[in-house]
Amino acid sequence: MAAKSFLNIEPPHTDHKTAKFIVVPVPYEETVSYGKGTSKGPDAILKASMYIEDYDIELDREIYRVGIHVARPVKAIKDIKSRIKKILDDKKIPVMLGGEHSITPPAVAACRERYKNLSVLQFDAHADLKDSYQGSKNSHACVMRRVLEICPAVQVGIRSMDMSEAKFAKESGQISKIHLADKLELAELVTSQLSKYVYITFDVDALDPGIMPATGTPEPGGLDYYGVLDIFKAVAREKNIVGFDFVELSPIKGLNHPDFTAAKLIYKLMGYISRAN
Repeated sequence: MAAKSFLNIEPPHTDHKTAKFIVVPVPYEETVSYGKGTSKGPDAILKASMYIEDYDIELDREIYRVGIHVARPVKAIKDIKSRIKKILDDKKIPVMLGGEHSITPPAVAACRERYKNLSVLQFDAHADLKDSYQGSKNSHACVMRRVLEICPAVQVGIRSMDMSEAKFAKESGQISKIHLADKLELAELVTSQLSKYVYITFDVDALDPGIMPATGTPEPGGLDYYGVLDIFKAVAREKNIVGFDFVELSPIKGLNHPDFTAAKLIYKLMGYISRAN
């Protein structure tokens, strides 16, 4: 059964004109290097969201009432920037559902044009700082290298990089903004390294594979659900989150909890943003 909307909500809360959040499915999968299936991620998240309670216990409110519109999918990476720019022009918050991680830089570029004092908060198992991977500078493994060419970034949950990435991080000074999963500092420190306006990119492999096995390149260890929420809350309270994406979900047939986890995190982040605003 195809999802008609996020959380299966109905008009008027799905109307584009009044919605605070515009969800954009991006089922793009071109540079995946190991496990396949990220192109099915957006649909899996939307389907799982249909069975999430719309009342948030922590926030004591129905978050969806701020409006959540699901837009038509973007299938070509060249079209991402213009779509995100249009959403920002309409004074709304874009939420991309990936798809592989290479969809992030064009969205960041669109946000950077509107918000000069922008930084990116990356949740990820991998540093993604390679300059090139398998012959491509636009590989999912090069995402943060490309992002750093646009604006500063803070990286959280990292537990994998190669020697070239480590060298770049040390020589560029980025190493001070890389927070390893097993040595994660307080959310306040992460927040303090971000600028006024923030774009969040969330690769689901940032989470421990015990709760998020549905991803192409899982890494042992990782963040837990409540640790992520603590950072979401701190950033939403202190900064202006202008857009975000969730990427690299590769659904596993018959295993539903990863899809629900991604959908619930997205809804929680929407809640923290709308409460702060």
